[in-house]
Amino acid sequence: MFDPTWLLALPRWQKRLLSITVDIVGLLLVAILAIWLRLGNTVFPLTEYLPAISLLPLLALPVFIRMGLYRAVVRYISHRFVFIVFSAVSLSFLLWATAILMFDHSFPRSALIIAWLLAMFYVAGSRFTIRWLLLKMTGLSMDAQSVVIFGAGASGRQLMQALESMPSRKVVAFLDDEKSLNHQKIGSIKVYQRNALEQLIERFKVQEVLLAIPSLNASQKKSLLTWLEPYPVKVSTLPSIDEIVDGKVSFSDVREVSIEDLLGRDSVPPRTELLSQCITDKVVMVTGGGGSIGSELCRQIILQRPKKLIIFELSEFALYSIEQDLLKLMQTKGFTIELVVMLGDVKNPLKLKSVMEKFQINTIYHAAAYKHVPIVEHNIAEGFFNNTFGTFNVAKIAAESHVDNFVLISTDKAVRPTNFMGASKRLAEMSLQALQDNYPETRFLMVRFGNVLGSSGSVIPLFKQQIALGGPVTVTHKEITRYFMTIPEAASLVIQAGSMGVGGDVFVLDMGEPVKISDLAMRVIHLSGLVVVDATGNGDIEIHYTGLRPGEKLYEELLIGDNIDGTDHPRIMKAHEAYLAYDLFMTELEILHNHLNQNDYESLSAQLTSLVDGFQHGSGIVDYLK
Repeated sequence: MFDPTWLLALPRWQKRLLSITVDIVGLLLVAILAIWLRLGNTVFPLTEYLPAISLLPLLALPVFIRMGLYRAVVRYISHRFVFIVFSAVSLSFLLWATAILMFDHSFPRSALIIAWLLAMFYVAGSRFTIRWLLLKMTGLSMDAQSVVIFGAGASGRQLMQALESMPSRKVVAFLDDEKSLNHQKIGSIKVYQRNALEQLIERFKVQEVLLAIPSLNASQKKSLLTWLEPYPVKVSTLPSIDEIVDGKVSFSDVREVSIEDLLGRDSVPPRTELLSQCITDKVVMVTGGGGSIGSELCRQIILQRPKKLIIFELSEFALYSIEQDLLKLMQTKGFTIELVVMLGDVKNPLKLKSVMEKFQINTIYHAAAYKHVPIVEHNIAEGFFNNTFGTFNVAKIAAESHVDNFVLISTDKAVRPTNFMGASKRLAEMSLQALQDNYPETRFLMVRFGNVLGSSGSVIPLFKQQIALGGPVTVTHKEITRYFMTIPEAASLVIQAGSMGVGGDVFVLDMGEPVKISDLAMRVIHLSGLVVVDATGNGDIEIHYTGLRPGEKLYEELLIGDNIDGTDHPRIMKAHEAYLAYDLFMTELEILHNHLNQNDYESLSAQLTSLVDGFQHGSGIVDYLK
């Protein structure tokens, strides 16, 4: 029995050499067979026709090579390959017939047509036969998924062509809302209206729907995903049109549905004057520049052409990673910006003072923070020393070093906090507000927002990983809700907000509508083509509620009070919140410091109850050193 494994294991050059050898032998036989068919006799003067017969492979092979017949991977050729064969064989025979006439070689003229037809069948047939044998013997054609493409435009057609070379998937239909396309055919694939999806799933056992309309905005894509959610199919999508660089679609562009798609939040174009105001031709420093927000801030800062960018980061690996990213970005853009990557800790005032004196910094974006609520609950002192005292160190030294602008990256967890991480960030805000009165020459600003997508600990990658393992998907509480924003949008708005205000301002980013995490989990399961396990135990993936973790809130807020103003930017608001005068705040910091040094977290909690507006820590102290 034919075993194709040895053929698959051959190096690429040996496979090409084998194909060329087979074509040489085949073309010689085609020419001989054409004469036999023309004369109707197996006996004829072969030597008389030998010069013309020998000439055929000599002329055809360069054409075949030039037109890519030996570059095609036989396992993945499609019906479009027939057109390439037709073109290559026709051109070869045109050259061959011309040469026979020019050199007056003996060959029956009518046999040329016969030979051309035979060569067409041979060249195409030999390859499709090998393809069939390879797929059948290796099992590559088994279990091909039936796929429906939503979108019969240019992108959908390119995607269909890309899928033709993939035995694991078979396009069975197009869906499109354009009525004029209804029942039309693209290639051999019929176009249907969206209401035909249920029938198509039953008829073809459709397993996946690919969204191929990259021109959709975020809200339109969200609406389409909401419509698709009840159907038992996996949903994948192409990125937006501006992300498809060369305008050509391939299957590698297809990705799983992201949380950005599910949220459907349309972006607001940034105001260029706000992006550049505190950055262009200035010396800029980013603390925590290797983190989720810090690294994106660095990327967007580079695009505004600063005079110099100093990245201050505690993690060596994170610092190396962002340095490599920025070097590639600058090379792509042709920028020659001075980049300083510096290992350092915001709890080290001597190092901070040396950095600011040496580089004469104009603007600081302070993103260095511990942000995971459960981790800080178990490591309370480190959370406050980094988030509160570290922020105070950087801000005070910045003021003493005559830094013009200081922007703190804050969090919605600072509002009426139920955990020590949130309280530490609210105290970080209050430290800037207190410093503003004493150092009016430095403009201190705070930007507060909720969860960012794609950061470490983000829920969607965790859900997808759990689904891939067969579940369960874990959610802390059925009613827990969170605000979400993409990292690039958050970083852009931070930079823009940092160019607004006069000092001591707390800016709040418009996060849109809060999202219930349990609903998000169900949507990810449904759009993966699976069903949530119901009360009777029927379904594919179970959602398991683990209970709130220490210090975790059901609902996050962005404002402490109701005193808020709009700004010139539709996504940026300004809050007015009470704070302590500098001297009184310093006294409180000293008391706080003593509690932390003594691991006296009960006294710390009591102090925070009176110091931080709305602080209510009801989950008990779980610090490892209590």
